[in-house]
Parts: sequence; structure tokens; C-alpha cells
Amino acid sequence: MKIDLGENIKMAFNAVITNKLRSFLTLVGVVAGVASIIAVMTGIAVIQAKLDSDLSRLGSNTFQVQKWPAIGGPGQNWRKIQRRKPLTIEQADLIREKVKDAELVGAELWEQPAQLAHEDLKTNPNVSLAGGTPEFQINNNQMVGVGRFISDEDVKVGRKVIVIGSRIVNKIFPFKDPIDQIVKIGGQKYTVIGVYEELGDTPSGSGDNSACIPISAFVQQFGLKDSDGRDRSVNITVKARQGVELDDLIEEVRGVLRIKRGVKPLDEDDFDIFSNDSMVRAFGEMTAVIKLVAIAMGGIALVVAGIGIMNIMLVSVTERTKEIGIRKAIGAKRKDIMLQFLIEAVVLCEIGGFIGIGVGVAIGNIVSILVNVPVTIPYDWAIAGLIFCSFIGIIFGMWPASKASKLDPIESLRFE
Repeated sequence: MKIDLGENIKMAFNAVITNKLRSFLTLVGVVAGVASIIAVMTGIAVIQAKLDSDLSRLGSNTFQVQKWPAIGGPGQNWRKIQRRKPLTIEQADLIREKVKDAELVGAELWEQPAQLAHEDLKTNPNVSLAGGTPEFQINNNQMVGVGRFISDEDVKVGRKVIVIGSRIVNKIFPFKDPIDQIVKIGGQKYTVIGVYEELGDTPSGSGDNSACIPISAFVQQFGLKDSDGRDRSVNITVKARQGVELDDLIEEVRGVLRIKRGVKPLDEDDFDIFSNDSMVRAFGEMTAVIKLVAIAMGGIALVVAGIGIMNIMLVSVTERTKEIGIRKAIGAKRKDIMLQFLIEAVVLCEIGGFIGIGVGVAIGNIVSILVNVPVTIPYDWAIAGLIFCSFIGIIFGMWPASKASKLDPIESLRFE
């Protein structure tokens, strides 16, 4: 008597359902192993998706030079980084003058948090306030939707004008046209000249909860030292001319800055440069270790679960010795018995795998709720998890299946 694959799978499910408690306890390890891997991979995928959508913070073919690393990590020497000299407006001007392959060179300073007020209405004290040059909107891909942006003339004379985000408009100008209205920042009056296009949330907060004033007006009001008495460092944004390779332009700017800042030939840069692509690479490097740890921990949990499955399957073989004898007596071959128990072990693992994927995706997508992005399912890792579960089932089900297939039918029929 030959039992087909469908019948074997059906019997495997019946065996799992018949021994619910035992199956549940056996599946805990499989669920934990798969869920831990899928949860981490889902969380990373969610953050990656958010990062990809937010890379528009820099315009195309644009990079930024700043004192601090764009993405921190455990390997950073923060004391050394803190001792770096600040980047200056003069250094941005030097790049604009010397680097002819640069189409736009902008400079920006940041004050965060800040609070804006109009008459009796105030924003929350968490507005990201920038002091920028006219290149700010293009280099940061933060375009004006209504009104205009800061001009060279505004920067030259230190004009008290401001461009604000849509969330600020909703807060302090709910029923007014904001253009030409007056807002106060720390007692200083600024005239609204533009409103940014709506951006949505970004990793650093909300792009719609930001504002920009001329960098010269920023220095006049806030100075070149922050509230803790530390020197403010300028962020320099550079956009390449059409046809210029970004990497070549980065090296050209790096050379100009190293000479200007007195960096010795063998010393590392005392500033950081990042672009959209470099941020993706840095994020990938930062999460690579997390992925390896998750895989290792999940793999160990699955191996331990596999040992449990092997133990349960050995018990099952003993309990079903008479059943095996009957099947052999009516024509089942050794390979049919072996296949039956192997499929049972694989089915047990796959049930745990599917549950683990569901749990892992649910846990990982908690991040998607926090950062306001669509739910992400890492299909590649889910498939890999199911394949590995099958592998665990085959490896650890082989011995019990082999033992079952070798039982003597006569002795099996006598078993009580």
C-alpha cells in the first residue's frame, strides 16, 4: 500500500491536532526563533523604507558637509568629533569661489527648538529654525509653495524675513493668509514671505514644522555660539553641475576644505560628508551587525526547537508502533513510513514558521506605526524562514523517521 503526498500531509495535520498541548510546546521554540528574525528584519525594512522616502531631504546630485556624522554608530570617537573646528560661512564662500563644478553652494545654521508667535497664537516650542542662503530650498529639496524664498539681497542686508512650514501656518494663521504677516521669534519680528510645500514627517521631526530666515539675520539674533556656549558649525550643501560626477565633486570640495582647515596629508578629515547614497550605505553597514545577531539568535532557537521536535517525534514513533506495523502489513514500504514521519516533522516546523512570521511581522511593524509609514512585510526573509524551517524539520526528523521505517512489522503488531 503506497500512501501519496497529500495523504501524508493530512495525517501529519491530524497528528498535530490530536496532540495539541505537546504540539504547542514543541512549536514555541520554532515560533520564537522565526519571530525574532522576522521582527528584526521587518523593523529594519520599515526604517529603510522611511529612510528611502526621506532621502529627498537632499536634492538630486547634492551632498552636505558638516561637523557631525549624519548617522552615528558605536564605533564613533565622539570626543574627537566634538573637538573638531566648526565649519564657517567663509568656508562655504571659499567653496563657491574655488569649485567651479559646483552649481549651488549653500550654508545653513540651525536653532532647535524655537517658538514662533503671532499676536496671541504660538507654536509649540519645537520648531526647527534654520538660517540659510538662497540655495537652501533647492539643495534641501524643500521648495516654496506660496510666496517666495530668501534672496541674495535678503542675506546681504540681514533682512528680517521668514519662510515657514504648513504646520506653523495651521497653528498661528488658521484663518489668515500668512504672506506679509508678522511673526516673533524671541522678541524679534520677521515678515512671512513664503510657505513651504507640504512635506510630511521626516526622521528629525516634521519638515512642515520648520522655518528659515536669512543666515545673516540668524547670526545677528542668535550669534555664532549656541545656548551652551559652544561654537555653531555651518552645514554646507553642494549641488553638482549637470554632467559632473558627484564623487569627483566631493573629492574636489574635500581637498579645498582640508587645505583651508589645515588638515595634514596623512590625517583623516575633520568634517563629515554625506549624500543620499552614502546615507543608505551607512545605514546598511550599521544594521548589518544587528541582522547577523538576529540570525544567530534565531538560528540557535530553531536548532534547540529542532532537538525538541526530534524528541517528540521519537515519542510519537514509540506510541504509534502498532500503527506502523499495520501499515507495513498491508503493503506500506519502508520509504512510505519514512516519508510519513519526515512530512510530519516538516509540517510541525512549518506551522511554527507561519505563526512566527505573523508574530514577527506584527512586532516589527510597531516601528511603522511610530514613524508613520505603510506596513512592511519582508517577503524574502519570510520565504527564507520557511525554507529554513523545512530544513530543520528534515534534519531533526530524519532519525525518528528512519527508526520508524526500520521497525519489524511482526514485532510492531505485537507491541502493546
